[in-house]
Amino acid sequence: MKNILIIEDDTDINNLIAEALTKAGYDCQQAFSGTEGLLYIEKYQFSLVILDLMLPGKNGESLLPLIKQNQNIPVIIISAKDSLDSKVTLLTSGAEDYITKPFEVQELIARVGVQIRRFSEEEQKTDILAYKELILHAESYSASVNSHEIALTKQEFKIMELLLSNPQRIYSKQDIYTYAWDDIYIGEDKTINVHISNIRKKLKTVTDIEYIETVWGIGFRLAR
Repeated sequence: MKNILIIEDDTDINNLIAEALTKAGYDCQQAFSGTEGLLYIEKYQFSLVILDLMLPGKNGESLLPLIKQNQNIPVIIISAKDSLDSKVTLLTSGAEDYITKPFEVQELIARVGVQIRRFSEEEQKTDILAYKELILHAESYSASVNSHEIALTKQEFKIMELLLSNPQRIYSKQDIYTYAWDDIYIGEDKTINVHISNIRKKLKTVTDIEYIETVWGIGFRLAR
């Protein structure tokens, strides 16, 4: 089970988040100051941290790099600070997401799921994936078929990377969008269809082999 650390000094907000995440199937550890949060980070392993900025003991801005130094896990900032400068500073300093207070708890839960899945998939993937004549190099975002290089965009590459990660599985459009765009899926069917079509066209220039199969009403998988 995924273990989440909530560092938030407002007792009501902390309890609200913990209750919602527990109902969603997560284990939660609650800290009510930056100092307490750091003690937990140094002692236990977590899958994700939800971090407030205005904290007693040690504020969120100074705590963020210490979290990243101790554990390679996603951090979601929750704060009443809504200025663009604050968001940019925290995101470039290592935070994976930033949610402004007040927020909808269901949105927070969705974003937690996105970040945990992304980090889990990053840990599991290997640098090289291959299927039939297609080879993907994750580190360089390069792809080739029978030594013929194919210029894929980042999202096109991520789509193929996901499909190759489990050739037997059918991936829904929500699965694909969440992985390739690292965002919450809100019915982006046209975007996915265009990218799938572009990938097929690029593959057709170097091979007659079909690589992507449409499973109507469900999604896509690698063609057998």
